[in-house]
Amino acid sequence: MEAAIAREKLLDAALAHVAFDGWSETTLKAAAADSGVAPGLAAALFPRGGVDLALAWHMRGDREMARILAEEDLAALRFRDRVARAVLLRLEIADREAVRRGTTLFALPQYSAEGSRAIWGTADAIWTALGDTSDDLNWYTKRLSLSAVYGATVLFWLGDDSTGLQATRDFLDRRIENVMQFEKAKAALASNPISKALMGGPLKFLGRIRPPVLPDDLPGQEAKGGKGPRPF
Repeated sequence: MEAAIAREKLLDAALAHVAFDGWSETTLKAAAADSGVAPGLAAALFPRGGVDLALAWHMRGDREMARILAEEDLAALRFRDRVARAVLLRLEIADREAVRRGTTLFALPQYSAEGSRAIWGTADAIWTALGDTSDDLNWYTKRLSLSAVYGATVLFWLGDDSTGLQATRDFLDRRIENVMQFEKAKAALASNPISKALMGGPLKFLGRIRPPVLPDDLPGQEAKGGKGPRPF
């Protein structure tokens, strides 16, 4: 069985077990049995068991979100509304119980860094889908801000039982407003003569910061040619 097909079958089959067994080795074994994927292949695709399974499921959600956004016409929306649409879409795609189980898993000290990278990856996917072209320090600050917004919104969403998730929508709007105020402060700072002097002197190194890049033709990746940003 082709590895990519087997991976998708395992992810589909795993969701029926996550609510009971979490993102665990038990869930991976059950998914292999249900999907007909050989146990050896399942172990090779997800060598760390449930952790790799959860991360693969999360990244699949990011890809699906980007695909849907690419098909939508967001031009008429304010930029803050585009960000809100992307975040809410990402939540719509997700299974709440699977996210709850993932949150529990990535709260463990040994996996907390993995969870942070997953959230960063979602923020990167959103900014990329919305056409962000920054290639300096802003690349990092945008993703850092959105990571905080997304992470906080997920936690709020997990406990939201309001009609149509209106409470989550309101919470997200408030968090985005905070980010917009931060962006305005950055713009004002950038135009300040003192800031310009600092950027041309003691802080000149900040102007040389660029996003990380990774060749797209490494083993295990689809060859696309050229280089692209690499999520942490």
